[in-house]
Amino acid sequence: MISFTVTAVVFGVVFLAELPDKTALAGLVLGTRYRASYVFAGVAAAFAVHVALAVAAGSVLTLLPQQIVHALTGVLFLGGAAVLLMKKDEDEDEVRKPENQSFWKVSGAGFMLILVAEFGDLTQIMTANLAARYDDPLSVGIGAVLALWAVAGLGIVGGKALMRRVPLKLITKVAAMLMLALGLWSLWEAIAG
Repeated sequence: MISFTVTAVVFGVVFLAELPDKTALAGLVLGTRYRASYVFAGVAAAFAVHVALAVAAGSVLTLLPQQIVHALTGVLFLGGAAVLLMKKDEDEDEVRKPENQSFWKVSGAGFMLILVAEFGDLTQIMTANLAARYDDPLSVGIGAVLALWAVAGLGIVGGKALMRRVPLKLITKVAAMLMLALGLWSLWEAIAG
């Protein structure tokens, strides 16, 4: 039986914790470049995996070596920044055409970025702790997944809306600089931690 109270509490806590996180930025960046439904499919699948791991493993996830997680995240963000900065200028209509972007390529990119970047993240640890506290894995899992999907959806939709008002070239440069900063920050955390 699902407890709507537990689900609502978990949704609120995880949503607020994840909203200012790098996930919203990652969704926004991917949402400016690729078909939103493809991006969301990959991101949603990665979050489902994270929540399943958090609920199943409980607080054991807090013992993962954060340095490795930060280093992998840093490398992924730096790689993403390099790809964006080195990309040849293309006609914006070409970039937007869904037929140039396979479902598996786009959803796979979103899945891998979120899978690695969010591993051992605050919201995953928080979900594990909430699952242990409430002893209601289904309600906690549903609340956490819905919260993470909502944040990802807002980021992706925000990316599409932004693209209609701001030139894609400018969005790409800003996104690359943000990814570069996040990559360097993550690597610094890996070295300093």
